[in-house]
Amino acid sequence: MTNIRSYVEVTKPRIVLLLVFTSFAAILVASRLNAVDLPLEMWFSALIAITAGCAGCNAVTCYIDRDIDAVMTRTRNRPLPSGRINPPQRALYFGLILITLSLLLALIRNFLSFIFMALGAFDNVVVYSLVLKRRNPINIVLGGISGGLPAAFGWVFVTNSISLTMIVMAALVVLWIPNHIWSLAVRYKEDYEKADVPMLPVVAEEKKALRCIVSTSILLVAFSILLFYLNTFGLVYLATASILGGTMSLLNLWLFFNPTKQNAWIVFKFSSPYLALIFLAMIVDALLS
Repeated sequence: MTNIRSYVEVTKPRIVLLLVFTSFAAILVASRLNAVDLPLEMWFSALIAITAGCAGCNAVTCYIDRDIDAVMTRTRNRPLPSGRINPPQRALYFGLILITLSLLLALIRNFLSFIFMALGAFDNVVVYSLVLKRRNPINIVLGGISGGLPAAFGWVFVTNSISLTMIVMAALVVLWIPNHIWSLAVRYKEDYEKADVPMLPVVAEEKKALRCIVSTSILLVAFSILLFYLNTFGLVYLATASILGGTMSLLNLWLFFNPTKQNAWIVFKFSSPYLALIFLAMIVDALLS
């Protein structure tokens, strides 16, 4: 049982759950807006595909980052640095099997779904983990593109087409990721320094890093409101996005003027419920329309 839990843990299930939820929302919204009655087996296929893809990428990146994780206090008890999965290659093979499964399921549905699934895996594993994470502070900006692709995948799985609504929904997650990770990096700055990972709050002057955090949160809120003006969602969504966006902006401004680890932790802890509730509002609004 302990070994099974370790393999689940190496997939980072909380992150997977959040990204799968954004994909689920995109599937439902695309189905409602385009009057597509998606069969139940296709729902299962889509959710299995995106779950396997996200989980597989996390397992592979845990393998790549096992030396960094062993150095950082926050991550040293993860399954690979703690030796609960040994040899570490087992996590790599596990992740590659899951990614392969996700690509096959996506390809069975349509080629566009396969492209978005493949792009997500490539951006997360190659662009972010292998190329940028240890070398450049824009790592999470370009690497964060993969975070928006589950929502894009959900949309094209239903419609086999690209739309402005889909792009904005995906962009919400892409803009959310730097805010989420940079606030964590403020809280655990010493950890990232010790592991020599050039996250923006580690390599930039504090005020500059905080300005970037506030700027991305403003863009995030703007894009969330934009969805209403694209006539995609109604007043339920607008009210939710406005309240959550206002709270997010205030928390980030509070962090800017009071840059403590505790305030950075508050911003980080609020960011995941924020994203989940934004996408829940999309679901509710689509079902009520």
